[in-house]
Amino acid sequence: MKSNSEIKNIATNVLKQESDALNNLIKRIDSDFIAVVHDILTLRGRVIVTGVGKSAIIAQKIVATLNSTGTPAIFMHAADAIHGDLGIIQQDDLVIAVSKSGNTPEIKVLVPLLRQTSSRLVALVGNTQSYLADHADYILDTTVEKEACPHNLAPTTSTTAQLAMGDALAICLLECRQFSDRDFARYHPGGALGKRLYLKVSDLAAQNSKPSVQPEAPVQEVIVSITKHRLGAVAVVDGTQLAGIITDGDIRRMLENHTQIGQLTAKDIMGRTPKTIDRNELAVQAFDMMRKHNITQLLVLHNQSYDGIIHLHDLLKEGII
Repeated sequence: MKSNSEIKNIATNVLKQESDALNNLIKRIDSDFIAVVHDILTLRGRVIVTGVGKSAIIAQKIVATLNSTGTPAIFMHAADAIHGDLGIIQQDDLVIAVSKSGNTPEIKVLVPLLRQTSSRLVALVGNTQSYLADHADYILDTTVEKEACPHNLAPTTSTTAQLAMGDALAICLLECRQFSDRDFARYHPGGALGKRLYLKVSDLAAQNSKPSVQPEAPVQEVIVSITKHRLGAVAVVDGTQLAGIITDGDIRRMLENHTQIGQLTAKDIMGRTPKTIDRNELAVQAFDMMRKHNITQLLVLHNQSYDGIIHLHDLLKEGII
């Protein structure tokens, strides 16, 4: 059994080796890489990413990243391709083959079949003298000195390099396309990331009631309203104008400071500078305000008039935070 210090050293060495490998990739961003970016930007078809073994897993991740950032992509397993899935590839597609050695049997069978199509072939490869590299239109060099595995066998450093090169390609395409946060939200409508980019304050506030009292309302009415609506606060509204807010904290402070509360009204205990947010702002901005001011609710405005309350619990429920 390894000691705690030995375990820490092993983990540190793995991360150091992989970090060094990534730094070495920087000098391999060459004219081929730039040409691949330009080719994909003008592509009328899709990007097909293929591989076998651990490289196939990396290929699937690259496909997921491309799709989520605006580049249509499809994964094709190299072994399945030579048993019927080659029909996935269309005339205007571009194929990226991911392989450490570039000489696996599946790759050697697949490459001649790919060359029979009009699709361009990109070798994302860890051996620039390989069969795959020799027959590719472009080479994305992910050569590593050795694996982090002490036997130099388990794909570790090499798959990290493949993944990083795929990320570099995807982000270059994203920035060249000026792919915005709104575009990102369109591709992630169901996830927390997407919600942070499209969910508005009005979407959440509409689920709540709109508790309010008049400035002259007795304290008893204020307490009943806060208790009934269970939002921890009530707005004080004078006609159509927002006059203030009373929170459950204000009620506690009132009880601490006054022994006779029968004559008190809402205007006597309300906060006169409530924190507000427009209903059309993003929900994530509401969270930023709550965090900044250390509060749990905001009054929502529409055309400067009171329109409801958004609570921290609303944001938690939607996964915004």
